[in-house]
Amino acid sequence: QVQLVESGGGLVQAGGSLRLSCAASGSIFSFNNMAWSRQAPGKERELGGGITWGGYTNYADTGKGRFTNARDNDKNTVYLQMNSLKPEDAAVYSCSLGQMGSRYWGQGTQVTVPS
Repeated sequence: QVQLVESGGGLVQAGGSLRLSCAASGSIFSFNNMAWSRQAPGKERELGGGITWGGYTNYADTGKGRFTNARDNDKNTVYLQMNSLKPEDAAVYSCSLGQMGSRYWGQGTQVTVPS
């Protein structure tokens, strides 16, 4: 089994920054990929982007130029640096880990950006 725990969410003013972390534990294999998604109240889950084991990243259009993925494979942890936050970025941010044909999800961390 795989457990994912996100942290780093909170309340930030528009234009501010947050750094989210997602720590994976359990049966972690090399060459996994990890991704972030978010879900705001009343909206569908929105994929945010991902990062491969080797560090290749991709981003949804909403985060390009503002969000940056990074990972520390020794710590089985990924990070999402979010800059220039907007009220529309407010959501529960969840990370996921894909390996061996399965995908695992964390519980999420709340990001609030007042308008």
